[in-house]
Amino acid sequence: MPLQRRVPKRGFRPVARVEYAVVNLRQLAGFPAGSVIDPDVLRAKRLVRGRTKVKCLGSGTLAHALTVRAHAFSASARDAITAAGGTAEVVRA
Repeated sequence: MPLQRRVPKRGFRPVARVEYAVVNLRQLAGFPAGSVIDPDVLRAKRLVRGRTKVKCLGSGTLAHALTVRAHAFSASARDAITAAGGTAEVVRA
């Protein structure tokens, strides 16, 4: 019998798990003020690969207002974007 079948499986893997490509605020700080950032722009800049959903995390700071469109946001990212005068919009798809 192959080794893969003999070794016990560990952990739990949910069937309906959603995988996100992660983008931090420090990566968004390089965009000019007032720009609209969506998953297509992030793919063009090679910050995100493939057709996965995008989640914005709050690691870093923003000095200017941006309009960020992503599939999910952490609470700290949403607060930092709105504190800088920008908007955080959730994309459905």
